[in-house]
Amino acid sequence: MGVGALSVWEQSSTARVTAPARPRKLAKVPFVELADGRLQGVVSSGSDIGRVYVSSVAARTYAFSCSTNNNRPCGGARGMFCKHIQALVGEAVLQYGAERVARYLAVDPPDGEPDAQSLTAAMTATRPVKGDSAAAAQVFSRFLRHLAYLELVPVTFPLPEMQWFPSTRAVA
Repeated sequence: MGVGALSVWEQSSTARVTAPARPRKLAKVPFVELADGRLQGVVSSGSDIGRVYVSSVAARTYAFSCSTNNNRPCGGARGMFCKHIQALVGEAVLQYGAERVARYLAVDPPDGEPDAQSLTAAMTATRPVKGDSAAAAQVFSRFLRHLAYLELVPVTFPLPEMQWFPSTRAVA
């Protein structure tokens, strides 16, 4: 992609902008990120519209955690990945690409083109343990902050809370 294909914001940004591997629908997994040494995100409940699950898989150990937004443990995450964690891995592969997810989590997928199923199978083959759900509150808080930014009215002037990085064109 040449410089001409980048928007003005992407050209002037100090943060690297990575396009999603493929577009994804946000209804089932509205929030997914590779952060803090984990694949983590928020997964909608299939049975209750008012309930979401905060799920995560740790890099290298694949220790997993899944609980509701009210810190109640997921009933399906008993000794193996539940459907929420499987959905999280699937959406991470859509958003970041299978190679990037495998590299971040340090998964050695079997020969061939990696996909969500092969990554999940490679991780579950190691018999990962149930991890600590202490980070669930932080992940859910990030998700809520993400939603708050989506609700902002579009404006053309800078917003103070969106000024994360120093200006690269500051005049002395």
